[in-house]
Amino acid sequence: MNPGRQAYDTWRRLTADGMWSGRRIVGETLAVIAAGAVAAVALSGAGAAAAGLGAVAAAAVCVVRRVLPATALVAACGLSGLWGGFWLLMPLAGWSAGGRIRAAPRVVLAFTGAFALHWAGVTAPWRGAPDPQELLLATVGFVTTTVLPGLVGRYRAQRRALLVALHEHNEQLLREREMIAAHWRLRERQRIAEDMHDSLGHRLALLTVQTGALEVDSGLSDDQRDRVRELREAAAEAMRELREAVGVLHADGAGDTAPSARPPARGVAGVEELVVEARRAGAAVELRRTGESRALEPAADHAAYRIVQEALTNALKHAPGAALTVELRFEPDALVVEVADEGAVGAEGAPAPGAGPAAVSGGQGLVGLRERARLVGGLLHTGPTAGGGFRVAGILPYDSAPRYAPDGRDSPASPDGCTEEGRPGAAAPSRGPADDRPRGPGGPSGRGGSGTVDWQAPQRRQRELDTAVGRTWRGVVLGGGTAAVCAGVLVGFGLWALREWESSVLSPGAYAAVEVGDDEASVRAGLPEESLLLADVDGPEPPRPEGARCLVRASTEQPDDPDLVALFRFCFADGVLVAKDAYTTGW
Repeated sequence: MNPGRQAYDTWRRLTADGMWSGRRIVGETLAVIAAGAVAAVALSGAGAAAAGLGAVAAAAVCVVRRVLPATALVAACGLSGLWGGFWLLMPLAGWSAGGRIRAAPRVVLAFTGAFALHWAGVTAPWRGAPDPQELLLATVGFVTTTVLPGLVGRYRAQRRALLVALHEHNEQLLREREMIAAHWRLRERQRIAEDMHDSLGHRLALLTVQTGALEVDSGLSDDQRDRVRELREAAAEAMRELREAVGVLHADGAGDTAPSARPPARGVAGVEELVVEARRAGAAVELRRTGESRALEPAADHAAYRIVQEALTNALKHAPGAALTVELRFEPDALVVEVADEGAVGAEGAPAPGAGPAAVSGGQGLVGLRERARLVGGLLHTGPTAGGGFRVAGILPYDSAPRYAPDGRDSPASPDGCTEEGRPGAAAPSRGPADDRPRGPGGPSGRGGSGTVDWQAPQRRQRELDTAVGRTWRGVVLGGGTAAVCAGVLVGFGLWALREWESSVLSPGAYAAVEVGDDEASVRAGLPEESLLLADVDGPEPPRPEGARCLVRASTEQPDDPDLVALFRFCFADGVLVAKDAYTTGW
């Protein structure tokens, strides 16, 4: 690939939208400053130019590791092997490479190449056979500073991918459950529509025909004929409303009927017509309006109409002949709809003359009104008045918002015992106020945002879930095996270092027992083995006798400063001990 094109693509990936959040900017700034400062301090002895170039190189590798993790890992380990000042880049690059390189073979290849460059920089094999101690230290350092952060980063990335796949799969299951629930609702709507059309439609049609025939009867007076005509018109209106309700139930869903095809919703403007109809039926109804009229949401407007309609119907059934009051109060924040009666007219609580038998009531009217008010964010109050009557009052906000029942369902069970899914005993999908989103083909996408549902998502997400869950054992074996190897290397190195140190130190008493002039063979026989750990000691030492061969051993009593080490030196010439020194120097 063209280097210029590759650099441009890298820049675009670094500056992509959503790449740099506030938290990430702060963290990356601190990492760049720390890596650049450590590299500059380590290379300060080579001059200001070398220190500046080292800081820039460390900062560049630190930033690029987010979009080119494998390249950054190899570069960081190679630079760290040549110059120790780049050591801080190794854990950062290892973390990014372990979490951002998805394919396991690429991860192994990247870490292997990085280790090879790091080992070559540390041991310099072109100068001769590498020192086993340097090779061991380079391996332990690479495992500790690079491999372990890479394993942690990879585990974190795999866990996040698994959780995302599980969440998406769960959302898909919820959507499928809601589709099934919608199917059952459609079937229940169809059943209700058929029952209403077959039973109520037939009876209303007979009532219309009979009242029409009675209207032309010559034996009726004009007043009786007017009342029969009103009864026929009421039956015809009931038939029309029944057809409208059946049409709504036959619709495929709330969002499937075009606005132009829907019947116009009754609202506050229709309350006056309800009062006029009640007066025609012989009731004494008074309508009061207070406050400045304001527009309501369609659902709240229709709820106000239904509250007045149901309250007037109940009053005419249960308190015939009573004076009724319908009041619409436009308050600053809500509309108050109130319907009250003074009770049935009669002596000592007896029904009013002509009241007839007790009205039949299903007991569902007020329950439905209370639910209507709740769904638009309002409330309904019902109860007796001080004068023996009954009062129905609803408070409906102007800016209504859907409310949901505590059990998570957006509509109560129907009177016939079916839940909102239309199945007896079917549990409704759990849904609360925070999930007030459209459902179905126009609903949210799989990530919970807006958009269209991808109906091919189940198979794809199932494959993702199988990849994340079904093959987990491979990741467990690879990660667990690597972690076990790393732990074994660290524990083995620690035990070896402890044994090496204990077997190579000399006590001050043993040092004092050796005197200048003793035979070289006897002195060597009494000294501990030479330690590889002292090979890194390069601090100053006392002058050596000319032509002498010297041995250095560590003291069992070391200074508190970890940068210093206490040593004993024995120098031999011509087979005898010619000098011994006890001194402290730096590593």
